[in-house]
Amino acid sequence: MTDLMKSVSGIRGLFGIALNPENSMKFASQFGLFQRQRIDSENKETVITKKNCILVGRDSRTTGELLSFAVISGLLSVGIDVIWLGIVATPTLLLNVKELNAIGGICITASHNPAEWNAMKFVDANGMFLYPEVMEEFLDIIQQKTRFSAPSHEIKNFLNAKYFADWDAVGKKYDDFDASWRHINKILAIPYININKIREMKYKVVLDSVNGAGGVISPTLLRELGCDVIEINSEPTGIFAHDPEPIATHLTQICNVVKEQSADIGFATDPDVDRLVIINEKGVCIGEEFSLLLAIKFVLKHKKGDIVTNLSSSMASDDIAQEAGVKVIRTKIGEINVGKTMIEINSPIGGEGNGGIICPDVNYTRDAVAGMALILGYMAERNMSISDLVLEIPRYFFAKEKIEVNINEMDSVLESLLNLFKNEKIDITDGLKVLFEKAWVHIRKSGTEPIIRVYAEAETEVKAKLLCSMIDNALLKS
Repeated sequence: MTDLMKSVSGIRGLFGIALNPENSMKFASQFGLFQRQRIDSENKETVITKKNCILVGRDSRTTGELLSFAVISGLLSVGIDVIWLGIVATPTLLLNVKELNAIGGICITASHNPAEWNAMKFVDANGMFLYPEVMEEFLDIIQQKTRFSAPSHEIKNFLNAKYFADWDAVGKKYDDFDASWRHINKILAIPYININKIREMKYKVVLDSVNGAGGVISPTLLRELGCDVIEINSEPTGIFAHDPEPIATHLTQICNVVKEQSADIGFATDPDVDRLVIINEKGVCIGEEFSLLLAIKFVLKHKKGDIVTNLSSSMASDDIAQEAGVKVIRTKIGEINVGKTMIEINSPIGGEGNGGIICPDVNYTRDAVAGMALILGYMAERNMSISDLVLEIPRYFFAKEKIEVNINEMDSVLESLLNLFKNEKIDITDGLKVLFEKAWVHIRKSGTEPIIRVYAEAETEVKAKLLCSMIDNALLKS
């Protein structure tokens, strides 16, 4: 995999092969100019002014430190001030862009990808990732299809693509290591969570941060909630203790510890802490889908409104919504698509079925730390175990496959599947989703890996697996 992957999820690739310090510096400098130009244009006729600074933070990957030097240098070189947050959760950086009135942010993280990957995620002034149409405009610049019209007195053209400030106009770097506390305090202020009730319960919690950025913030929040915290893999070394994607097959260690320690619950996160997976008191991983479903059940008891999730998330959300008298709005995959729609309809809760909970009372971004507080708040309010709360969720079964495909062949593969299912009920909002009675299969190209993802859900495990197998067989014949 030698090519950079550019999508609404940012720019990512294998370190040293696709992503390196040189191109990272270029991406950062161009993003700084892009943001300053946009913010200046948008604020011309308003009294609102943004600080000429961009926040930079990273997860714990071993390549994160050196890439952060390149990113910071790129921003400073074009006259953008930098606020350096250090190792922080991605939702922490996103929130702080808004809280500190910055013009943007850059997260250096490849999220759930293996340790040899890294990435740059670009944050807008509203504390969310760039909207798809804005990201597309920025990618045009990255691909050198367009050029900046930079003020000649301030910036000069260099090597056809780079613009540097004069010696007396370069940016300044500032350190700010209070970002995690701002994030924690925002979570503790969620109005419908009874913090005192959680503290009274004195929950025993096992926490697996996979040696990612979660070790910086998650234990502190849980202790603020009065929990007895048993930490595993909390040191943010970037040497991941297991495959960093938080799914059941990778979480045997925390499952064993929860059982051995007779804990009330276990929480596992990915390296940048935007995905949350729950282990019940019996040491069983309940599945990443249930993180969002439980959060929806809890929040809808306090705030009514339509919920938003993506096309690959569970049908159980429709059942929960119907029970509450609201609707489910489905979007393309990607948290920015979900978050943007949540803002448009003033949704009280939403997210993605991969463990990505979006709580608007904190920010319109996936946030595993806020998710922990929501789940504990729900347990305390109902005075029930997590496994008993799960039993109240309608039960469907998932099957998931990853199919490696040459990037250049992905579109033709999806086209052949579209022809195969042309007589079925289909949705082509994002890839191809084929809808059956109480079942569906969704096929789409990943925005984070050179693969095609196949998700299926049905009332039985056998049927879900059959739907995935049907896609595999169709691809083999094509």
